[in-house]
Amino acid sequence: MTDPRWPGEWLRGVLELCVLGVLAEQSTYGYAIGQRLSGAGLGTVKGGTLYPLLARLEAEGLLQSSWHAGDGGPGRKYFALTPAGHRELSTRTRLWERFIEGTWRLVPRPQEVR
Repeated sequence: MTDPRWPGEWLRGVLELCVLGVLAEQSTYGYAIGQRLSGAGLGTVKGGTLYPLLARLEAEGLLQSSWHAGDGGPGRKYFALTPAGHRELSTRTRLWERFIEGTWRLVPRPQEVR
């Protein structure tokens, strides 16, 4: 079964929150973040979208990065949440929960759609 093709505005709306969530699990590098997002069913997030987002989150102080030597290959830039990133994730998670609750009050369930 293939993942559905999500509307682009949906992905743009949740991508930051999802990236913060992935990094709350563990620090990791960009490609692995993309793989985790894809594995969760969000589809492929291209590097031209992911890496500028990571750079912006780092510039905002929500992430920190460090280089790690590769196993027989080039080094990798790892990203980790900062304390501010953990706080922001907590805030956004609460807001997201309220947002989806409000959305479900407006959007009919599949069985209700004719």
